[in-house]
Amino acid sequence: MAENKQEIKIELTPEIASGHYSNLAVISHTPGEFFIDFINVAPNMPQARVQSRIIMNPENAKNLLFALRDNLQKYENTYGEIERKTPRNNGGANNNGGLPNPFQA
Repeated sequence: MAENKQEIKIELTPEIASGHYSNLAVISHTPGEFFIDFINVAPNMPQARVQSRIIMNPENAKNLLFALRDNLQKYENTYGEIERKTPRNNGGANNNGGLPNPFQA
């Protein structure tokens, strides 16, 4: 069966192109959706605001996982291995134990 690939034109407005810096991502899910909150945590600040929330279905979340893995591998092949400076949070999405770990899962 032949694949029907359609080209999608993607528009990037100037407002969106500037982006948001994030040094923390909190991920949670329901049976049908994944929620990824991107946050910018400043040192010595007791509160941080969500900069952006992305909601995806499980299939697209898994596609994002594979795309990130592929891009990280390409990055490390070009620039060298990325060393993790903070331990991974093995607890729940909101188990931050003080200051949250960057990009906790």
